[in-house]
Amino acid sequence: MSEIRRTSTQGRLAPLLLCGTILAGVAAPAGAQQVPAPAPTLPAAPAAGALPAAAPASSASQSRAIKSITVEGAQRLEPDTVLSYTTRLRVGTNYTRATLDDALRELYASELFSDVQIRDNLGALTIQVVENPVINRIVLEGNRRLKDDKILPEIKMAPRQIYTRSKVRADVARIIELYRRQGRFAAVVDPKLVKLDQNRVDIVYEISEGPKSKVRQINIIGNDVFGDGRLRGEMATKQSRWFRLFSSGTTYDPDRLAYDQQKLRQFYLTQGYADFRVVSAVAELTSNKQDFIITYVVEEGDRYHFGDVAVKSDIRDLSSDGLTRGLRMQKGDWYNAKNVEDTVEQLNQTAGLFGYAFADVQPEFNRDKEARTMSITFRIANAPRVYVERIDVNGNTITQDKVVRREFRLHEGDAFNTFQVKRSEDRINSLGFFQEKLEIEQKPGSAPDRIVLETNVEEKATGELQLSAGFSSLERFILSASVTQRNFRGMGQELRTSVNYSSYSKSVNVGFTEPYFLDKNIAVGADIFRQDVNSFNYISGNDRNTIYSQVRTGFQLRAGIPITEYLSMALRYGLSFDNVTLDQGTYYSDRRTPGVFECEPLIAGQYLCDAIGKRTTSTIGYSLLYDTRDNRIRPTRGHSVTFSQDFAGLGGSVRYLRSRLSADKYFPLGSGFIFSMRGEAGYIKSFESAPSASSDPVRLVDRFFLGEPQLRGFDIRGVGPRIVRKAYIYDTNGNPTGLDENRENWTDDSLGGRAYYLAHLEVEIPLGSGARDLGLRPSIFLDAGAVFGVRRPTYANGGLLDLPQLVTLPQYDANGLRQCWDNQDPATLNSIPNGASCPTGQVVLGTQVGGFKEFFLGDTPKPRVSVGFGVNWNSPFGPFRIDVAKALITAEGDDTKLVTFNIGTQF
Repeated sequence: MSEIRRTSTQGRLAPLLLCGTILAGVAAPAGAQQVPAPAPTLPAAPAAGALPAAAPASSASQSRAIKSITVEGAQRLEPDTVLSYTTRLRVGTNYTRATLDDALRELYASELFSDVQIRDNLGALTIQVVENPVINRIVLEGNRRLKDDKILPEIKMAPRQIYTRSKVRADVARIIELYRRQGRFAAVVDPKLVKLDQNRVDIVYEISEGPKSKVRQINIIGNDVFGDGRLRGEMATKQSRWFRLFSSGTTYDPDRLAYDQQKLRQFYLTQGYADFRVVSAVAELTSNKQDFIITYVVEEGDRYHFGDVAVKSDIRDLSSDGLTRGLRMQKGDWYNAKNVEDTVEQLNQTAGLFGYAFADVQPEFNRDKEARTMSITFRIANAPRVYVERIDVNGNTITQDKVVRREFRLHEGDAFNTFQVKRSEDRINSLGFFQEKLEIEQKPGSAPDRIVLETNVEEKATGELQLSAGFSSLERFILSASVTQRNFRGMGQELRTSVNYSSYSKSVNVGFTEPYFLDKNIAVGADIFRQDVNSFNYISGNDRNTIYSQVRTGFQLRAGIPITEYLSMALRYGLSFDNVTLDQGTYYSDRRTPGVFECEPLIAGQYLCDAIGKRTTSTIGYSLLYDTRDNRIRPTRGHSVTFSQDFAGLGGSVRYLRSRLSADKYFPLGSGFIFSMRGEAGYIKSFESAPSASSDPVRLVDRFFLGEPQLRGFDIRGVGPRIVRKAYIYDTNGNPTGLDENRENWTDDSLGGRAYYLAHLEVEIPLGSGARDLGLRPSIFLDAGAVFGVRRPTYANGGLLDLPQLVTLPQYDANGLRQCWDNQDPATLNSIPNGASCPTGQVVLGTQVGGFKEFFLGDTPKPRVSVGFGVNWNSPFGPFRIDVAKALITAEGDDTKLVTFNIGTQF
């Protein structure tokens, strides 16, 4: 009996695997962009078909028939399954030693067996196999920067699969490649094999991640016109420096290396260097595998001017001469490839405006190296006028088709128009229902003059839960929450509710808007609200007492209609019921008219006493809006202007005219910077007489107020006219010695104004790709504004209150009689007729006021100015906004605030 045997080295797999894969993990690139991981080589196995020493050499060519085949050693596999992996061995066929050798190769190629032997007993073949183990689990150790869920889907082996060495090598190489994409070229992967019972194994990948490989230096050779620093500024890759701690551009990336070569070429082409080329780009890894040194060799070439530039159009609707006159480049200008690209795009759009969607614009270049000029002829090939064959909307699972289609400015059968397509994109983006920067694809239709507009949308969360918290000197702790669904039922409807709560104010608001009522381009909506405000208070020492209560309940009906594509009008009607009250037991007295109890200005203030009472406000108003912004939610270009007026007096007990004007404009500055200017102003005119000669004709609750969040850097209602009460300080004998100048002890009551203005300048700053992926959008801003124009509140003496001495306001019983008491025996309480004196040893029971001086501050149109920076962050738990603002210009009495924030979530 002869035996043919190939013994696999996998019996000694663990130490060999360890050695081979360590070599793979250590390998690193020595030059630019090529960083292959060398695979470990397998030890050579004995040649299949080799004869035993005792067998005669001539037997290698001997042929005989196979009488039987027996499979031994198979545990999981059936014998027939084992035989299926070789086509050489079948009962009844002839075989030679070469045939058995080929059969061994086929069985090993299946990677199911760690050892295979074939024994030949004069035609009775026995195949002895040792099956490869089954993988029980894959374990990753040491991977802190790349978690399991990032690595496991990328590797080939998985639990319940058959273990093979080739897959281990492939997985090691793949893991190392994943780390190199993260910039960690020093990463090492050491695989371990843990044997278990029932021919099972655990595969453990021990990972040493190593530090990120930074770009230590970028060298440029061959640049004479522009300095190294200027050229490095054009690159996405940056040199690692301490001030770039949070930059992702300092990590080496081979793809970014190729991108930077394109950026260099683009830069030189915009400067007129049409012959510029990058000769070579080499990235060398330092010996410690922590840094790269990148070297570019460039040839700048000569600088070119534009020669003759012209447009030749084969489309009869497009005048060649007219288009030539509109070109942005002129003969003699420095050559600029970006201008050429922009001109091609501009000509395509111009052709699209006339319905030629598939116009072919090709620039023809004529280079004169001696004169160093570049002449260009833009040829517009003849093309048929195109009509919209079909509009497809894909990807909307929640939003109904009609919500998207009604924003299209083109319809099926219309002549194609690029301007209308762009306008349709802007309107769909302004819905805020889909991914940002949605584009309408233009595809050929069933005929040359037909086009299909395809909109592939990706829906995003349209529900918003906004939560905010804050602290102000006026309202102390403030909590507010609002829930808004901007795409209710997938029909584009908006449903919102908000709740605000603080120590001194509470409100609830519910609103609904239908943007296309009865499928017509008419928006209707309604709001119902309830507000309970206690926003004014009096300080006695460190205590704060609520003295002002306003309850407002009402509703508003709205309707909006478009006048033109950019101009629209909104109409509204509102009805509200107000009740302003004070606690009569505390803030009323008959000091001025005995027996007649009135609001006491000594306690509440004249401005507050004038606001008391019940009123009904019936208003009708309109707004005119002109809006060309590309996106109403997050605009980057365009402007809007809104003028609105509300007239109160259509019934009710209040009469005034409130007018407002607001405008904004957005400019893209390039490179992702967006500059915006916003402004607004308002004025309210009363048609009623003032409650008294010393008060303002516009009620306190109808005036304008300014502060956070409109004017960052200032507190809520922190700007504008106000009454400040400062307490007197007394000596040991009770004589006033001065006023308390500690602002924390002042009573500060905002009065609002009849006029205001507000302006904002803001620049949104782009960040790197890493920060953009996190949803960070920082900005710097300047805010300015003021509120003013209220009548100075005065008292009977014609001025503000100044009470150096304490004044006692009598307290009365249920019958209207004054009360006396013994401060030594508080339980003693007597009622006396008006005009009578208290019994001996007793004093009048009442409220002591005074010891303060009032100041009227802040009523000036002088602008308050603040500067600061803020960050919008689409955090994992919702949108977050924080602003840090410093008030630069203030007026006496203003309340400033450094930091504000707002947080919410989406669903």
